[in-house]
Amino acid sequence: MSGANLAHTLLGTPVMEALAKGGRKLTGNRLPLWNRWMPKAGASPHPSQTHMRGAEHKVVYFPSCVSRTMGPAKGDSDQRPLNQAILSLLDKGGYEVILPENMAKLCCGMAFESKGFFQAADGKSRELEQALLESSNNGQYPVLCDTSPCLYRMRQVLDRRLQLFEPAEFIHDFLLERLTFQQLPETVALHVTCSSRKMQLDEKMRRVAEACAARVVIPEKITCCGFAGNKGFDSPELTASALAELHAALPADCISGYSNSRPCEIGLSWHGGIGYQSIVYLVDRCTERRTGSEAGEALLESTNWV
Repeated sequence: MSGANLAHTLLGTPVMEALAKGGRKLTGNRLPLWNRWMPKAGASPHPSQTHMRGAEHKVVYFPSCVSRTMGPAKGDSDQRPLNQAILSLLDKGGYEVILPENMAKLCCGMAFESKGFFQAADGKSRELEQALLESSNNGQYPVLCDTSPCLYRMRQVLDRRLQLFEPAEFIHDFLLERLTFQQLPETVALHVTCSSRKMQLDEKMRRVAEACAARVVIPEKITCCGFAGNKGFDSPELTASALAELHAALPADCISGYSNSRPCEIGLSWHGGIGYQSIVYLVDRCTERRTGSEAGEALLESTNWV
């Protein structure tokens, strides 16, 4: 990914796209198809980046394999790795962040399961389960995973003591009352992933987005993005078909989109013509740490006095 990004920078988008299409044709479609929204290399958070040690509220942050591997695309408005945006948001919310030990070796197993390697998938899930139980003090602290499809599998197979959240749900349940939101005078697009729909998070994602932007557009005819992990690169026709109506469904004043799965965001950016990134970036952009007086006022407003 670093090499592809360097070539993209040196050659420019038109030349890079022509080379990618030519290479795929020459290999009989065996070469995955590069597109202009291909991400740069990702990054992993380091314990030195976490703050608020000793804070009353604690959260375990598990960055998925995909977010550790895939960073922003060249055309994305926010060039920070996703983990930096999440750590910024959690810091403003007053959370001490706990990172699991040996994070580089941890995986929920979904990448293996999707290829039919079920034994390997279950083995990785057990490793992750043990690491998260240790980090969360056997489920005492909530666990935040930054990728919705990974979180969906984790909820299916990991120990029920673990309190597992993806970004939009964690923001909705824990941060809406702990941050000061300044609604942006913008129109933004929102895509609710298949896994988020299965977890019935549609409404929570919409509420979070509406707290951040004056107008939130959710195209009615766009359900599954068709990217399906790596299918968007190996079988780009699938994504093209699924998102054929996306560009036309976006208003002219909509210049950014948000979701909660990096592969899905690549396909959405490609066919929507605007950059899609994690909803975490949007929330981090429009929020500030809430002062003590503001928190007290919010508590009084939210309390049902009888």
